[in-house]
Amino acid sequence: MTSPIWTPERTRQLMTLWKEGRTAAWIARALGPGVSRCAVLGKVYRLGLARGPEARRVRTVLTSLQTKPPRKAVSIDRLASRPCAASKSKAGVAPSAAATETPSGPTATVLSVGFGQCRWPYGVPGEAGFGLCGRSVARGAFCAAHAAVGYQKRPISAESLLRMAGLG
Repeated sequence: MTSPIWTPERTRQLMTLWKEGRTAAWIARALGPGVSRCAVLGKVYRLGLARGPEARRVRTVLTSLQTKPPRKAVSIDRLASRPCAASKSKAGVAPSAAATETPSGPTATVLSVGFGQCRWPYGVPGEAGFGLCGRSVARGAFCAAHAAVGYQKRPISAESLLRMAGLG
C-alpha cells in the first residue's frame, strides 16, 4: 500500500509556505517528489487557505499599475451616422488588373504545386481533371484573382455594429 501524499507534516509545511506568499510551483518543489503544483493548489482549495498579506500587497500594486483611463462614450446617433470602414475603403479603390484577370484553368496538380503557387482548386478532388491554379502568389495560398474571390470582407452596417456593442 502506498503512503498518502498529504501527511500532517507536509500539510503544516504547505500552510506555512502558503501564508508566506510562496507560489504553488515553489511549494511543490519544496515538498519534494510526488507533489505537483496542481496537488498543492487542490489542497489549498480544500483547506480554504487565503493568501498572506505579502501576496495581497503585490496584487494591489499590480492592479493599480494596470488601471486604464475610462473610455469615452460614443452616442448611438453619432455611430449610426458614421459610414463604416468597409464602405470607405471600397469607395475610391479600383481592383488591379491582375486581380480581375481570371485564370483559365488548372496548371498544377496536388503533387506538383510548390511554394509560392496558387492552390485554388479546379474540379472535384478524386475525379479526372482535378487540379490547382498554379499561378504565382505574392503572399498566402492564392493568386490575386482567387484571393479577391476567396477573402471577401463582410459588409458592416451601423445596425450590426450596434448589435455587436450590445446597444441594439
